[in-house]
Amino acid sequence: MEAAGAITPESFSPIHLFLHADFVVKAVLLGLICASLWSWAVIIDKAVRFNALNRAANSFEDEVASGRPLEEVAAAAGDAPRHALPRMLQAALREWREARTKGLLAAGHEDAQAVFLIQRIDRVLDSAVARESQRVEEGLGSLAIVATASPFIGLFGTVWGIMTAFQAIAIQKNTNLSVVAPSIAQALFATAVGLGTAIPAYIAYNKFSTDAGKFSARLEGFADDLVTAIQRRLAERK
Repeated sequence: MEAAGAITPESFSPIHLFLHADFVVKAVLLGLICASLWSWAVIIDKAVRFNALNRAANSFEDEVASGRPLEEVAAAAGDAPRHALPRMLQAALREWREARTKGLLAAGHEDAQAVFLIQRIDRVLDSAVARESQRVEEGLGSLAIVATASPFIGLFGTVWGIMTAFQAIAIQKNTNLSVVAPSIAQALFATAVGLGTAIPAYIAYNKFSTDAGKFSARLEGFADDLVTAIQRRLAERK
């Protein structure tokens, strides 16, 4: 514990508070700082990813809406496209080609096989939407944990710091504020760091959860458009 005469305004700077904190409070602060760095890494990664996903989706939807044949658009995306929309288009066309190759759309039993084909394509696209939705939600769980746990971890550091302050009062038999001020400052600093860690994580979690829901809805809408396009092709064959 610092002597009362050694206390200066600089004694309450964040670096000084950390360096002179109790080992438990110091461990709490280090844990919160690591959690904050991790959450900011996730936040930056998600911001970049969602921006890239939506740009790619806009570009691909424009290509599909340009009037070019779907097979041509799918071929232009390459053999292993990174974005979800071209993968969904290729999966739907693959089912269509397989049905034609096996003669399932031949005259005489088109209606029954057409219904079966649409069901297969719908299931394939539903699976693709589920996988892509899970992929864009990766990392959100860690943000939720940081947002909910950080205030309580900071509160633990606060309680421990106040206990240290009371110990100083008991040992020195002095209730002067200069005796307990450093420990109380360290305790409140732990609370501030906990809130500073939790608030950005909480805001980012809610924003990216909303973005993930919107992107999933976009995938579902694209899947519905593909099913409609296949149904239109089947109707034109009759």
